[in-house]
Amino acid sequence: MFISVLRTCIPRQVGGLMRSFARNVHWSPILMNSFSRFPVPDVKSLPDDVRIAMETTEEKSGFSPNVFRAMSYRPDELRAFMQYYDVVMGVNKGNLTKADKEMIVLATSAENHCLYCIVAHGALHRIYSKQPLLADQIAANWKTADLDDRQRAILDVAMDLCRCQPLTENKIENLTKNGLDKDDLWDIGAVTALFALSNRMAFLMNLKPNQEFYLLGRIPKQK
Repeated sequence: MFISVLRTCIPRQVGGLMRSFARNVHWSPILMNSFSRFPVPDVKSLPDDVRIAMETTEEKSGFSPNVFRAMSYRPDELRAFMQYYDVVMGVNKGNLTKADKEMIVLATSAENHCLYCIVAHGALHRIYSKQPLLADQIAANWKTADLDDRQRAILDVAMDLCRCQPLTENKIENLTKNGLDKDDLWDIGAVTALFALSNRMAFLMNLKPNQEFYLLGRIPKQK
């Protein structure tokens, strides 16, 4: 189960692209500073399930996302966090696509000024949506981004939840008008709530994004 979690975080179809960046992009040493204010354990010292999952992810993608490495300071908490992540962000029977969920993460993380989630999930949004320009628009100001009515209805709800504001019935009704139901409303709330936690943990850890995330989805994959 834990390995499947990390596969959810790193889309299989972009594993080769990530490996290419990891091999070919040479980053300035100035950008390679520590990514967490807490000690980062040696992967070999972690519980077997956590260690195997992290090694599998690094093998497939060419790098290990800093959030996993930083949160491995508390392996039990990392395991619980990622199991919930798998349930909330994975494929389900609802109407929200993976691109929809990444859009929610991106907009709410921008509201919370979380650098790590803006950069990492901006990359995932570009990949899932196949719209390389939209993620930056959402991160800057979702209200002026090139979104359709359905996407705006989703973010209207997500942003109220992000700000801990009561949901109004007209916004819930607007979801229904755009083909979404009560289960989708729950999913919007679950994604928003999960990343309220994630954003705050990122601030706690002073978490820095992997440099690889900055380029993902911006440059067409070479055939």
